Amino acid sequence: MAKIEPTKFIWMDGTLVPWDEATVHVSAHVLHYGSSVFEGIRAYDCQGTPAIFCLDAHVRRLFDSCKVYRMDIGFTPEEIKQACIETVKANELPTAYIRPLVFRGSGSIGVDPRPSPVQVIIMTIYMGKYLGPEAIEQGADVCVSSWGRLGHNVFPASAKIGGQYINSQLMKMEALVNGYDEAIAIDENGFVSEGSGENLFLVRDGEIYTPPLASSILRGITRQCVIDLARDLGYTVHEAFIPREMLYMADEVFFTGTAAEISPIRSIDRITIGEGRRGPVTEKLQKEFFGITSGELPDRFNWLTPVR
Repeated sequence: MAKIEPTKFIWMDGTLVPWDEATVHVSAHVLHYGSSVFEGIRAYDCQGTPAIFCLDAHVRRLFDSCKVYRMDIGFTPEEIKQACIETVKANELPTAYIRPLVFRGSGSIGVDPRPSPVQVIIMTIYMGKYLGPEAIEQGADVCVSSWGRLGHNVFPASAKIGGQYINSQLMKMEALVNGYDEAIAIDENGFVSEGSGENLFLVRDGEIYTPPLASSILRGITRQCVIDLARDLGYTVHEAFIPREMLYMADEVFFTGTAAEISPIRSIDRITIGEGRRGPVTEKLQKEFFGITSGELPDRFNWLTPVR
């Protein structure tokens, strides 16, 4: 979890403005109806130079989400990419969490968001390990949530729309109140979907499984990177429907995401997974992933955009 520590500037509607001046009115449509689209992007300290992880893919998904939600972002993808670079540079951050947010401002009250103007901000803050530094090695304790994921005819799961994250908040709060670190959702057909803010993988007999897009999951950028990385390392990866009980039978389970990176799971519903700590496949994927993002290994997938 990332506590917000103010930085110098926020990019807002095309201009870098001081942190305290990046404000919206309380009548903004986004506050009343959750009418926003956003991304979460990491910049890593890559041998002393900030490098933004999968910038092109994140900006493409931002524009895809805006298209689904009928929002005209008002900038080109290249302008948004340059704004992300500019904001990291202006805030002099060696490592950062980057939050582009496209939202409906003040203009109308009602569920039709179109009369309200579209605004864009890019915020950069510091973020450590999302589930805690110890979870990267020891693993997190997770539950299957009573809150499920809705079908594609209810919410466009592959779009990263702010209002949809009420579902994730309910999952996360339920998990924390009951003594868990995180939650896993089940889709409307009874199959495993994803975490409150992460995609999910499991390992069984040396092969890797992850739910398909049809299981109401976000089209995760880090998810795709891990699929590519695992296959490059010689693992077989299946995108397949996963019944709940397969979670408990797995040798390893781990989350992926911009914030979560690659985070192992040591227990689900108080059932120990594997040896109750990070497994060998997860560890190998972590070693490669963090090696590339730190600059210790070559960026053979072209994941990184240096901020010079």
